[in-house]
Amino acid sequence: MQKNVTIRLSEEAADWARIEAAKKKTSVSRMLGEMLEREMQREAEHRRAFQNWTQEGRWPQGRPEPGWRFSREETHERGHHDWSK
Repeated sequence: MQKNVTIRLSEEAADWARIEAAKKKTSVSRMLGEMLEREMQREAEHRRAFQNWTQEGRWPQGRPEPGWRFSREETHERGHHDWSK
């Protein structure tokens, strides 16, 4: 089920949205709805990937303790870790 919402935009943002929607031959409402859906999916995928990464112990020495940080040397290393463990 779709819901109607009211949003406030600056005049500049509203003008941009109207122009972009016209280029795509759609309404501002539909274009903004699709943008929000894409952002929602992207964020959910990012959250799932991060949870999988941390829960599967893909850190170099297992799960880090709170406050753990890479050392300066580890920060600048490239390609020396097997992250698949």
